[in-house]
Amino acid sequence: MIEAHELTKQYGGSTAVDRVSFTVEPGRVTGFLGPNGAGKSTTIRMILGLTTPTAGHATVAGRAYRSLDRPLCEVGALVDAAGIHGGRSAYRHLCWLAASNGLPRGNVEKALYRAGLSAVAGRRVHTFSLGMRQRLGIAAALLGEPATVVLDEPANGLDPEGVHWVRTLLRELAAEGRTVLVSSHLISELALTADHLLVIGAGRVLADTPLAELTRGHASLEAAYFALTDSSTAYRGGLR
Repeated sequence: MIEAHELTKQYGGSTAVDRVSFTVEPGRVTGFLGPNGAGKSTTIRMILGLTTPTAGHATVAGRAYRSLDRPLCEVGALVDAAGIHGGRSAYRHLCWLAASNGLPRGNVEKALYRAGLSAVAGRRVHTFSLGMRQRLGIAAALLGEPATVVLDEPANGLDPEGVHWVRTLLRELAAEGRTVLVSSHLISELALTADHLLVIGAGRVLADTPLAELTRGHASLEAAYFALTDSSTAYRGGLR
């Protein structure tokens, strides 16, 4: 379970995340929906200990991420696939991560297979397309077979087959009883994937509800979203 308690992040006089609180429960896909700049990535970075909150705190299974002894075995995360070292092969990249967390080489083969990268495992990462880097980032997130998976915009750069694969993977992970948090600015994507939605805008949680509850009385998730935000053009800009 992921728990955020009054998470706040300020940069100078600007507030990127404003007293955000929520719980992400196991066994379902929780979608984190909002336009670009709404505070999704900053919130995720605070959960993962990559950004220090101005106030508030977050825990995974009751502990701060930075206190985890073998983080890959407890929390798998995709934050920035473009940041992977381009000179290593996909296989060597995952081997390095596995070694840092005391994981066997067998986990590397499993993760590559699940991400559909077994055939290109020996290629250097700088030859990969954005979609292939996304798959490698997801493989790294699954490397330690963690109970919690956090993916920030995992469908970026993927072709239609890759997008379908991500949808299927998320459903499988939830069915295995894992805690799954996935962010996106694409309403259509989360409409096909999420069981529960956290809607964020201007750094604040606007809704924390099952997908079915949010869409009740509306023709679509998009209609429900714009009704929630009073059809503000500030929220329309980053959504497709």
